[in-house]
Amino acid sequence: MSTPSSQGALRLVSRGSIAIDRVRAEEDRLIHQAMGILERRMRRVQDPQALTAPALAHRYLQLRLGTREHEVFGAIWLDQRHRVLGIEELFRGTIDGASVHPREVVKQALRINAAACILFHNHPSGLSEPSSSDRAITGRLKDALALMGVRLLDHLIVGEDCLSMAEHGLL
Repeated sequence: MSTPSSQGALRLVSRGSIAIDRVRAEEDRLIHQAMGILERRMRRVQDPQALTAPALAHRYLQLRLGTREHEVFGAIWLDQRHRVLGIEELFRGTIDGASVHPREVVKQALRINAAACILFHNHPSGLSEPSSSDRAITGRLKDALALMGVRLLDHLIVGEDCLSMAEHGLL
C-alpha cells in the first residue's frame, strides 16, 4: 500500500525520466545530424579532395560506433583517388567479438568496384588496443583484398579513442 508521500516520489521519478528521455532524444537527433554532415563531407563526389585526413574518418566512426553495445565491423570503400564510394557495416557481433569472413569482404569490395578501403570496428569495452585476433584478421583481409587489387589503407579500432593500425605500424 502506498502512502501519499511515496505517490509523490513516484510522480517525481516518472517526471524525471521523461525529462531524461527528452534530453536523450534531442542528443540522439543532434548526433544523427552530425553523422549526416560528416558522411556528406566524406562522400562529396564533385569535391576533388580525397579522404586524406584520418581525423575526419575518426570523428565519423566515433559518432557512428561509439555507443554501440555490440561489435560492428565494416569498411569505407574508396576509389583510386581515395574518394568515398560507400560506408558499410558488414558484420555484427556480440559484446566481445564479431565473426569476419574475408570472402564476404572481398565480394563487397568487388561489388562496389573499390580500389582501396579502410576497415573499421568498435570495441564496446572502450579500449581501442588491437587484440591478437584483430591483427590476424587484418593480415588475412589485407592479403585477400590485395589478390583482387584492392589496397587496405588502414584498420581503425573505435573505443574511447580511435586507433589507426597503419599509424601504429600494424599493417
